[in-house]
Amino acid sequence: MIGKRKNFLRLDWVIILVYFLLIGFGIGNILSSSVSGEEINIFDLTTLYGKQILYASFAIFLGFIAISIEVKFYERFSSVFYLISILILISLFFFGKRVNGALSWFPLGNFNLQPSEFVKITVALAVSKFISDFQTDLTKIIDQSKLLLIIVIPILIIISQNDTGSSIVFFSLFFVLYREGISQNYIKSIFGIIIISISTLKFSLLFSSLISILFVTLYYLSKKRVRYKIFKIVSVSILCLITCFGTIFSYENILKNHQRNYIKVWLDLEKDPIKIKKMEKTILYNLNESKKAISSGGLTGKGYLKGTRTMGNFVPAQHSDYIFSTVGEEWGFLGSVFIIILYSLLIIRIIYLSENQKNKFSRVYGYSTASILFIHFFINIGMVLGLTPTIGIPLPFLSYGGSSLIAFTLLLSIFLRLDGNKINEW
Repeated sequence: MIGKRKNFLRLDWVIILVYFLLIGFGIGNILSSSVSGEEINIFDLTTLYGKQILYASFAIFLGFIAISIEVKFYERFSSVFYLISILILISLFFFGKRVNGALSWFPLGNFNLQPSEFVKITVALAVSKFISDFQTDLTKIIDQSKLLLIIVIPILIIISQNDTGSSIVFFSLFFVLYREGISQNYIKSIFGIIIISISTLKFSLLFSSLISILFVTLYYLSKKRVRYKIFKIVSVSILCLITCFGTIFSYENILKNHQRNYIKVWLDLEKDPIKIKKMEKTILYNLNESKKAISSGGLTGKGYLKGTRTMGNFVPAQHSDYIFSTVGEEWGFLGSVFIIILYSLLIIRIIYLSENQKNKFSRVYGYSTASILFIHFFINIGMVLGLTPTIGIPLPFLSYGGSSLIAFTLLLSIFLRLDGNKINEW
């Protein structure tokens, strides 16, 4: 009993405080975005905010259990958790339910469970286990390939279920690999592919191809000590061309129509006035209403439960993906900055504690946790402001949804447990 009490007192209370602030702020804003002037009964558990209170209570309960479990349990069974989660993802093809076109949910009575939210945890555990194994050498191609498979397998399954947003989150784990010493060429390649793909769609296949080849040629010619310059120029140029043609092929033949529309809106690709008007009624409408709600808040906001656009239900999905627009309208610029500071503090605190871990498994898992939270935070707020494509991923701890709230809570609780044990021997 004394040992458990000591472990409990070793928990990082800064993270716990930020966690409860975000959850409380989330429930309050879900209440605001889901009522339209009617009488509010906080004890009505059939409402969105009532359900979120239930989800939060259950998440906190599971988080407490996760913190209470023996710390070695997570490392010892990480591979088992990973395999089980992959099997559950595959079972969606047979027993899953489509919601908004994505085959990502299991119907459980009045509750829909989204397994991809929990797979983020198991992949983080599996990556941490593999990297921390004394036999793993990230300078070897074979180990790099194995690690890549761990990350790519769930990505491919989730993409095939038409849930592109959830699949993108897993790419954040490449930041973890960079921290652990994997070659910088991988990070450069990822950013290169992103830039070339955007350039190909925004301008043209010919323009992007020529610019890519020119840049590669000048880059290697400027290097004095590079062996096989001509070979590298030719091989990298070919890879750039493959990326250009692959982007066009994927855009035209693999992406769904609504996914292409999101990209058209983000990159302003559509020139047909008739099609633009159609998009204004759907995708652009959501984005424009979100921006109007945020900008109408001014410096200090209109006040809680006084947001006219929020109370009037102008912004679709405002309680989930667009929850930040409620913050902007009712709490203003200062409230929005406060939320951003909370997320920044949470992520920076996790990175700081991760660097102080004595155990490699704990450090890698900590960085994985920070990376997953950051990519959700960055993309969701960027999406609401029109800075990133609309891909539909929740804002951690604020957006409505039981699966995401429980999964984020478990993700964070496991790290708290690992961090609370850092002064002990494994």
